[in-house]
Amino acid sequence: MPEIITAENIFNEIKETIGENVLKQKSVSFIEGDKADAVTSQFKRLFGRQKPIHRLFGGGKSADVLLWRNKKISGGVLAGATAIWVLLEWLDYHFLTLVCFTLILGMLAQFLWSNVSGLLSSRSASKPPRLVVPNDVFVDIGKSVGAEVNEALKFLQDVALGGNLKQFLIVVGSLWAAAIIGSWCNFITVLYIGFVAAHTLPVLYERYEDQVDSFGDQVLDQLQHHYRKLDTVLLSRIPKGKLTAKKFE
Repeated sequence: MPEIITAENIFNEIKETIGENVLKQKSVSFIEGDKADAVTSQFKRLFGRQKPIHRLFGGGKSADVLLWRNKKISGGVLAGATAIWVLLEWLDYHFLTLVCFTLILGMLAQFLWSNVSGLLSSRSASKPPRLVVPNDVFVDIGKSVGAEVNEALKFLQDVALGGNLKQFLIVVGSLWAAAIIGSWCNFITVLYIGFVAAHTLPVLYERYEDQVDSFGDQVLDQLQHHYRKLDTVLLSRIPKGKLTAKKFE
């Protein structure tokens, strides 16, 4: 009789792995200099990563913001996103209302600057700064979003037309789980959670890189072990489709 796999068994084994990893991390002393580099090279990088984190994020200003190279800018971006989320979710402001109030405040600030500065100083009134968004910003955003959307659509259509029933059921199950999670909160909250995760997880991973890679490797091994069991008991018995589809390039 094959061993019955339940979610509780999987959770318990992963929890034991986490506990063992924490005990090991507490008992291991860090080695400085060249020895530390040798120990680091023995770890398997998460998802087979070979480049530094900063280079993976493009190595530009966006990577500096995500990795908190300038704490004031990164903190300001995160605080601004939090303020917008609080206004939209907790204070029940609508998006159009928030945009209009922001524009009103901006126009009021420029109006006071241009009129009051001339009265307070004997010199000629200073011109207030003008906010101009470069056209390239919208073009780059549109290209990036369009490329990601097309890549996702291509993957989903390849799965649907590939004839692999096992892969098809896994993707459908993942989308179903995402739909259930999405029903617990609205789209703005999901975006905010993703934004906060993007501005906190990379810098934490960069700081505790070796520990996370070692722990992640153990967890992935556990998940692969349970998947092989599930594949032997259930998934391998699902017949693979013999459908052929004409692929469009």
